Amino acid sequence: MTSLIVLAAGEKSAEVTNWAGRIGWVAGLLLFIALVYWLMRQGWKWRGSLQSDLPELHVAPESPGEATLSMSGRYHGSTTAGQWLDRIVAHGLGTRSRVELTLTEAGLDVVRPGAQDFFVPTAALREARLDKAIAGKVLAEGGLLIVTWAHGDKLIDSGFRSDHAAEHAAWVEAINNLNQHSTTEGAR
Repeated sequence: MTSLIVLAAGEKSAEVTNWAGRIGWVAGLLLFIALVYWLMRQGWKWRGSLQSDLPELHVAPESPGEATLSMSGRYHGSTTAGQWLDRIVAHGLGTRSRVELTLTEAGLDVVRPGAQDFFVPTAALREARLDKAIAGKVLAEGGLLIVTWAHGDKLIDSGFRSDHAAEHAAWVEAINNLNQHSTTEGAR
């Protein structure tokens, strides 16, 4: 038993003597991380150039009318409608941010601090639904408000999450009613 104690007391970790080797490994690792980051950034830019046919986003009209609903929360991104992993990055639509949504008779005003704001006219709104996922974000069932809208010749799904998730159902109903109302008015 005493021999084990003596052996344990005598063991020490070896001192680092090869500082150049350690510094080389750390520098190599940092270069690898920088390369991966650069490649990811280039991929993002490439995706944006592939989507350059998407027209400029609409801006809110001077007098959009009285607010039907308003909400603050998070904007999680936009995808091609029905393809929840096909993220759209053109015109800043891929940038996550805080959001202030306002629904009026003129349309949906999306104000994003630190990112490009946009406006979806009522005629472009197609539907709203509750879902659980959009590119880069997966939540519990019904955790995301997905608004489908037309822009140019493309249908887009945009994902939002309110600070108060109980508001989502009212938004789905209001957008779908607004869409149905504008569709029946256009048919007359």
